[in-house]
Amino acid sequence: MQSKLLKSIKKPAGWSIAGKLLPALVFTALAACAEAPEKVEEPAFRHHVIFDTDANNEIDDQHALAYLLFSGDVFAVEGVTVNATSGPGGGISRHISGHYDEAKRIMQLCGVFDDIPLLTGADGSFEEIKDQIDTPGFDGHEAVGFIIEQALRERGQELILLPVGKLTNIALALKKEPSIAENIRIVWLGSNYPKPGEHNQDWDIPSMNYILDFDVPFEMVTVRYGEPSGTTAVRVTQAQILHRMPGKGPEISEPVTGRHGGQFTNWGDYSVNLFEEYGMGGSPPGRPLFDQAAVAIVKNPDWAESYEHPAPIFRDGEWVERPDNPRKIVIWEWFDIYGIINDYFITMDNYVLAERP
Repeated sequence: MQSKLLKSIKKPAGWSIAGKLLPALVFTALAACAEAPEKVEEPAFRHHVIFDTDANNEIDDQHALAYLLFSGDVFAVEGVTVNATSGPGGGISRHISGHYDEAKRIMQLCGVFDDIPLLTGADGSFEEIKDQIDTPGFDGHEAVGFIIEQALRERGQELILLPVGKLTNIALALKKEPSIAENIRIVWLGSNYPKPGEHNQDWDIPSMNYILDFDVPFEMVTVRYGEPSGTTAVRVTQAQILHRMPGKGPEISEPVTGRHGGQFTNWGDYSVNLFEEYGMGGSPPGRPLFDQAAVAIVKNPDWAESYEHPAPIFRDGEWVERPDNPRKIVIWEWFDIYGIINDYFITMDNYVLAERP
């Protein structure tokens, strides 16, 4: 470009080597500036996610949400929605407000509450709500409306719904606006498939069955209590948390009151408190971080094995296979425990706050 521009300049009479030196230098500098605009780097690909949680249940929801919010180099978080279940034995309040409050604490401690929406979802079940979805203010309308709105947005990629509780909000959104199925991918932490039982499943089996019969991308991240092939094996010890987590995350100016009381100004200290207050099991004492595995396999699919399977259905307390069913789902199992837990601690040490695009 520079040489073409120089050739296009008509040399005036009396042009000499001495006379042209300064103008040439000036022009060369200008041309160089014109040819070297500031390089703008293309943004890295990020998965767009809505995280749907019964955050006040045990202690894995909170850690999964923090893991997601601190993985801003991988995830763009459109919002967080809550649903309601109770903890083991009903010891933790199941009311939707408790789940909203706990999710809010985590988002505040992670420094994103003012930037990423948090919406109230279904307190009741799919069967209780499904016939009311055309009524203003139905149970869960805020979360359901938000899921539909975000799923219908043009973004050039699928919207990943990450439910780690019951499937009520997702099933209601599909029933109210079936067209969103073309734009979403559901990655659900739930079920002991092929065995019965499991907390998230049992809190709303009809919502799960509705999705199993719906033509929508659906993946089950299996729990399988007590078995090495499920997320129950993705376990962290209390000693690991107490050693690795104090002080982790951004320091916020306004303290947050924890679920068990106390004042906290960072996520790491609250993580320690949750592990101190909640019952541990096994030797050494610890807890599975079931929900964290669902976030992890989206972040890195190599951290588990998966296979496609004709969608079964759950009837009369057991799974019923449908081998000729053309509708297929994905089942995740055999999780890389070290890879997932190690990445959690690495992420806590080198967090990148998630943003809403």
